[in-house]
Amino acid sequence: MKKKIILLVEDNPDDVDLTLRAFRKSLIANEVVVTRDGAEALEYLTSTGRYAGMTVKELPQVVLLDLHLPKVSGLEVLRAIRADPNTRFLPVVVLTSSAEENDILESYGLGANSYIRKPVDFEQFLDAARQLGLYWLVLNQSPFLDH
Repeated sequence: MKKKIILLVEDNPDDVDLTLRAFRKSLIANEVVVTRDGAEALEYLTSTGRYAGMTVKELPQVVLLDLHLPKVSGLEVLRAIRADPNTRFLPVVVLTSSAEENDILESYGLGANSYIRKPVDFEQFLDAARQLGLYWLVLNQSPFLDH
């Protein structure tokens, strides 16, 4: 069975640490690939740049995407994911601190599967991570998994 990779696209080191800690505490043992800006995320997803040679079979099970990223914004990453036939159906969960209505509407308009505002409280974040893992890694049926 194919491993279920989580792609975390997050530039804030504290949020990366918090997310990884929440996954560990929630017993989510999946490999988490962290990219620190939108350009690196696109390199990972398209097997270019530092990720040249990676095959499409190594696509993540889910992308956790922050919106406010350096180099290429999260919305531009989402737009590129949906425009590429190889990643068009990849589940993308926007995981951001933004509660701006425009960000929510634009994210869904570009094809986000879910929009989650990062909880400030660690216990709430822990619960959100556990639920994310349960839904996207266990319950959700991905078009990229071998059966």
